Amino acid sequence: MTIQSGFSEMKRKVRPDGPKKVTGKLKYLTDLNFPKMLYGKILRSIEPHAEILSISTERAKQLQGVRAVVTYQHVPGLNGYGLIFPDQPVLCENRVRCVGDAIAAVAADTEEIAEQALHLIKVAYKQLPVVDSPEDALHPDAPLLHPGGNILHRANYEKGDVEKGFQECSVVVEETYELPRQMHGYMETEGGVIVPEPDGKLTVYVGSQHGFKDRFQLARILDKPESDIRIVSSPIGGSFGGKDELNIQPYGAMLALATNCPVKIHQTRQESVRAGLKRHPMKITMKTGVNNKGNILAHKVSIIADTGAYATLGPAVLDFAVEHAPGPYIISNIDIEGLSVFTNNGVAGEFRGFGGNQVTFALEGQIDRLAEKLQMDPLEFRQKNVRQAKDLGPLGQRIAPTNSAYDVLEVVKGSLSNKVKKWKEDKETSEKWKATGTGVALTMHGGGLGVGRIDPAGGRLSFTKEGKVEAAFGFEECGQGLLSVIETLIIEEFDCIEEDIKIIVGDTALVPVSGSSTASRATSMVWHALQKMKDSFRKQILQQAEQVTGIDTNQLQMGPIGIWISDPTTDKKPCITYTELAQEINLPITVHTAFDFPTSPDPIEGSHFLYTFAAVTAHVEVDLLTGKVRVLNLDQVVSAGPVVSAMGYQGQIEGGGVMALGYTLMEEAKMDKGIYLTDNFDTYLIPTICDVPFQMNVEAVEKLFDGDSFGPRGVGEIGTVAVSPAIVRAIYDATGCWVNKLPVSPEYLLKHTSLGEIRTWI
Repeated sequence: MTIQSGFSEMKRKVRPDGPKKVTGKLKYLTDLNFPKMLYGKILRSIEPHAEILSISTERAKQLQGVRAVVTYQHVPGLNGYGLIFPDQPVLCENRVRCVGDAIAAVAADTEEIAEQALHLIKVAYKQLPVVDSPEDALHPDAPLLHPGGNILHRANYEKGDVEKGFQECSVVVEETYELPRQMHGYMETEGGVIVPEPDGKLTVYVGSQHGFKDRFQLARILDKPESDIRIVSSPIGGSFGGKDELNIQPYGAMLALATNCPVKIHQTRQESVRAGLKRHPMKITMKTGVNNKGNILAHKVSIIADTGAYATLGPAVLDFAVEHAPGPYIISNIDIEGLSVFTNNGVAGEFRGFGGNQVTFALEGQIDRLAEKLQMDPLEFRQKNVRQAKDLGPLGQRIAPTNSAYDVLEVVKGSLSNKVKKWKEDKETSEKWKATGTGVALTMHGGGLGVGRIDPAGGRLSFTKEGKVEAAFGFEECGQGLLSVIETLIIEEFDCIEEDIKIIVGDTALVPVSGSSTASRATSMVWHALQKMKDSFRKQILQQAEQVTGIDTNQLQMGPIGIWISDPTTDKKPCITYTELAQEINLPITVHTAFDFPTSPDPIEGSHFLYTFAAVTAHVEVDLLTGKVRVLNLDQVVSAGPVVSAMGYQGQIEGGGVMALGYTLMEEAKMDKGIYLTDNFDTYLIPTICDVPFQMNVEAVEKLFDGDSFGPRGVGEIGTVAVSPAIVRAIYDATGCWVNKLPVSPEYLLKHTSLGEIRTWI
């Protein structure tokens, strides 16, 4: 990873949770056990669309070792959940809309007994017509999947006169791009333990990205006050958006209350496949035109997203895709229309990149095709049309001024010529039946939830009785390295060491509301919170030290292990340790802050204010005999403001790149008539170490535009967004084959590249 000179090597330190994770010593929430703990299982629909005629649970209840069986009749409060609309039944009453819909849940002495009990529950179905594509769902005669119809959400944006713009174009490209359904593939599937407390309250140990939202939704379902529910949501063995929505929590909670015993539910991989969220499949048609000087004049976009059976965050995903359809380019005439459509397919929702991956694949495909027709260098074509520092955002909203799109392209431009020269030399020594190619792609990605959406942040700093600097945030550590970010920022601000710090995250009983660990917002919000709290906290610490030691605060400063005396002649010397100070003072030292994620002053629903930018270079090798694609090099230049944790930054970008490589070349959760054709990792392939590129370089552009006081942006998603179009452009460079559908299969390349051409190359 390349970083600017002067960047602290301290930021390359090992993350606090790293050793335990790599040695397997860390306990995830699904590893917890409690006395008298029972095991839960959920009976899910085998039908993608059916009327429920009857549910018989008597035989299951009579099985020895079964302690409780619950159905819709046992839901105490609202029988529905969903982050935007509570349209997904907790337990279905008279209709199922997808494979994986929950019908009943069982608690038993062992997991095996619980599984056996599920087979004893008899559900009588009357099959209904299956709507397995958005096109079928939009047909006038299609069955209504929800009372409001089959369209979940519409989103659009218009600017200028797009038809007039096309009339002025000398080159127009129109293409339809198809993007697949993708699994999150996290290491720890959905699960945890729900514990009933002696006072009638409930503690929920389940991995989530938004503990306070879980608490809110569970309170409605259980008809209990939120104050009676505690959510412990960290650590999580990966999420990528998939655990932002409720999963097993309602069932474990109902069973725990019914039995007055702790209940563990941990989904198998097959259960996770059938019930878990997926990336939205999309079909995107783009028509884009330029004049003979290479200026983009018109851009017309149609997006149809298959949201599956229920809403979850489908509307927000579509809004994000519409917003990012113009990308980092300035275009005079724009017409974008998006539809999110209900089907009987599996539920699509939150996923790393949040609709940006799909629309960026299409947009950058257009840019590359236009550059080819104009016979312009793709980098120069992008630079000619890219936004300038004070241009408005993609929806015409004011955003934080930034020249980052141009900056990342300049870095790529400066390094690419030497790389291409080396790659050409490598090609001369490679097998004659293999072709290599290079591609570049550009993207921007909005952080935070956007205008008009509740997006709170906050934090707390305390000085504990044990002499620790305690930082508490309502975020979750879901594998993204947040603990390292918090630790690094505190060390920088207060010049202390790791042993001086205590970090609390992911426990609604112990932390302030900080919003969700989503939307690339956590790092940014931790930084903002510390900026708001640090001066007051430091002042109070030093004032207490002055009272204890009698030394004026002007001579004191915080440092490793305790308070130090500033001495111009000897730099500084120890004064009093934090432990000693804590024993001497009586007053608690606590500083709170609460604020919202920065948003645009323009009231455009869902639009963003802070953006991260990235340019990706991919170098691939295509086997002309088999059609297999191998990514040899994957370089990413990212502009996200100052880097906080260098190892975390690099890990997020590289990990995101590998995830996107899978999306590009191998991953597709195929469905046929509402049934998953791939229901485990033996048939759903994800990248292994053998698929990781030989070289991955990450370069951080840390500079911000003059006057930008918004600090570091998050990088949890940006590393996934522009990888696919860069790889696909590299495939074209190698084979002359344009790809408009993911994943890129060997069969597709062989079909669309004539054997005669292959023989010529060989």
